[in-house]
Amino acid sequence: MRKIRAILPGMPPTVSGLSAPVSAAQAAPLAGGSYWWTSGDPGPARVPARGHVEADVAIIGGGFTGLWAAVQLLQTDPSLRVVVLEADRVGWGASGRNGGFCEASLTHGLANGLLHFSEELDLLEAEGRRNLAELVAFVAADGIDAELEATGQLIVAAAPHEVDGLREWTEVAERFGGGVRFLDRDAVQAEVPSPRWLAGAISSPEHCVMVNPAKLAWGLATSAEKRGARVFEGSRVTGLRRRAGGVDVVVDGGAVDGGAVVRADQVLVATSAYSGWLRRLVPTFVPIYDYVLMTEPLTASQRASIGWAGRYGMSDSGNQFHYFRLSADNRILWGGYDAIYHPGSQVVPAHDQRAETFAVLERHFAEAFPQLDGVGFSHRWGGAIDTTTRFTVTFGDVLGGRVHYALGYTGLGVGASRWAAGILRDKVLRPDSELLRLRFVRSTPVPIPPEPLRTPAVELMRHAVMGADAAGGQRSLFLRAMDALGVGFDS
Repeated sequence: MRKIRAILPGMPPTVSGLSAPVSAAQAAPLAGGSYWWTSGDPGPARVPARGHVEADVAIIGGGFTGLWAAVQLLQTDPSLRVVVLEADRVGWGASGRNGGFCEASLTHGLANGLLHFSEELDLLEAEGRRNLAELVAFVAADGIDAELEATGQLIVAAAPHEVDGLREWTEVAERFGGGVRFLDRDAVQAEVPSPRWLAGAISSPEHCVMVNPAKLAWGLATSAEKRGARVFEGSRVTGLRRRAGGVDVVVDGGAVDGGAVVRADQVLVATSAYSGWLRRLVPTFVPIYDYVLMTEPLTASQRASIGWAGRYGMSDSGNQFHYFRLSADNRILWGGYDAIYHPGSQVVPAHDQRAETFAVLERHFAEAFPQLDGVGFSHRWGGAIDTTTRFTVTFGDVLGGRVHYALGYTGLGVGASRWAAGILRDKVLRPDSELLRLRFVRSTPVPIPPEPLRTPAVELMRHAVMGADAAGGQRSLFLRAMDALGVGFDS
């Protein structure tokens, strides 16, 4: 999973609201079938939290946001008692299922940034590049075997109107740091031959690197533990209770019921698409399922037939788009296009597999790479992405300012999660940070309506953007009205 384009329209003081939890027994093995979970060894499961645990900061969620937050908190103040609570295994959610595109953008692309944060975009672009450079340096310095490749990214046009869009994008990129160049049809075919590519735009490694996301998550957990964090797995948070001077985090029903209570001064919520357990967050985001295929390793002749010497992360540039890349062992990951919402904002293991979408992806793969006719797919998986009405991460505080959250990456969280974790760190330790004054950090997206309005609203938007692709990129009056209301769908 990488990112989604154009799919959306638009606690009590003591105990959080809960939706139906998914038990460990229900959890799909190996993160919904993710290839990444078969590519290395996550190590033995860490022990669950039990009894009474004391913490200065409790972090709920053992994905990228939570693990980066633990690392950055302890880099800033090594004396802190930091506890990470993961319901399943570290990296089991989106952090272990995505495409491994680690991008610099914090705003889900320049167009989306211009639509929502034009006055801050220069700074946000610089912050994104700084964040990515520091991420790459940290992975190297801490010896994390994340299969990181500094490749850059190649976006291709598969329809005539997309060619003009890529030209415009390269021109806009020059205003915000450059590092992007346009490729005509001959040039893009020389890079990665396909009957579908009409043009391309290629960005430098300072804008995008490739990683094995599961290995990155496992390595970050070890890095956090080396710095003093306590990481508990199999520890599902079932509630929050405000108390004088802090918050009690209830795990698996609490200490009396065989679980735990973590007494923390402050709490960070880093559960992304799985954040429906905290009802205060439900209007903020909607979970959208994204699906991925992974081929068998290519033979030498198959590998030669597709070129791709630069090993760029790639995507096409429609609203319903595909993203694709080479793995370290020369498989092709091919995902995207469908963005599926399940009524009631359901996020359950049963949705990790979707035969209809896999069939569509296989057909599109064959059209893009006819020279690979007959190649097999070894892995098929899916997972939920947390998205907001402006497609960017959003921040907030609940329970009297003792609980802080970040969510809404819309598939671009591999890199942006580190920056967002720094914001959460600043909320705890650096309240005078200049970054906390950014409108990007302080403002909130237009809320998403509850059911029964949510399902038809999402479907209306899906059909509107599908229509835009069919109409040669022309945005309907409805989509332009949504833009004007701050519910933007461009990236």
